[in-house]
Amino acid sequence: VVARWRNREFRIAKQEVTIQGRHNVYNTMAAILAALKAGVSNEDLRKGLTTFPQVEHRLETVDVVNGVTYINDSKATNVDSAWYALDSMHVPVVWIAGGTDKGNDYSVLFDLVKEKVKLLICMGVDNKKLIKAFSPICEVVDTHSLDETMNVAYRRAEKGDVVLLSPCCASFDLFKNYENRGEMFKEKVKKLKTKR
Repeated sequence: VVARWRNREFRIAKQEVTIQGRHNVYNTMAAILAALKAGVSNEDLRKGLTTFPQVEHRLETVDVVNGVTYINDSKATNVDSAWYALDSMHVPVVWIAGGTDKGNDYSVLFDLVKEKVKLLICMGVDNKKLIKAFSPICEVVDTHSLDETMNVAYRRAEKGDVVLLSPCCASFDLFKNYENRGEMFKEKVKKLKTKR
């Protein structure tokens, strides 16, 4: 990322910024320009961008277990949000999706899923629509609880992969809300550390 304001220039690698994703690159660029205009030093700007806390339930890195990164994007309750999450991934993805469908058109995700998803775990009471949409594109596993989902993810994800909870759907079939879904996911990830 490069930004210039009058006679000042600031550069930072995208990977150094704590919040990831193409959409957040735009947000980062806007923040850099505003900071440069306000006179913030390059040193303070770099410190802020590399230590800014991730936002809970929005592409939040939970932990790395056995070389697998677990990401909580439970707030992604629609197709557009899931698109940005998948677009942000640069390694093979075990994608956890599902919940209460909102009349979603999943076709906008097909190209990204073909390119990035090695396994889709459908987590919900009724996963028929997701299974029908994505079975021709990638391997799909049907699960009906978070425990079952996490067991599949743990067994199937390999070192270097990402397990991405980006549901594309509302949470109300198995959870109180997206926060509850995200919190429970994070608890399960922490328990994986004790699994051998």
